[in-house]
Amino acid sequence: MRKYDINYKIEAVKLSEEIGFTKARKELDIPEGTLRTWIHKAREGELTGIGTPPKQAISLSEEVKRLAQENRELKRANEILRKATAFFAASQKK
Repeated sequence: MRKYDINYKIEAVKLSEEIGFTKARKELDIPEGTLRTWIHKAREGELTGIGTPPKQAISLSEEVKRLAQENRELKRANEILRKATAFFAASQKK
């Protein structure tokens, strides 16, 4: 069984992203399952140096987007309520 250092794994994953899985696997003479495992680990954030963020970072990013959208909607609702309050207060004075 061959041992690969972390830098080799990282470069293999990058190469597979650039030229495709099959081509990279054949060029590097790496077993299919081995490269698939490295790609999976890179997506999970277990290989450092890979541009793919870990799932937790992705979910946090999605949560930030969701909260920002909710914040915008609440600001719009508050603005509508403030204008409605001013309108009804003005009509009460007449």
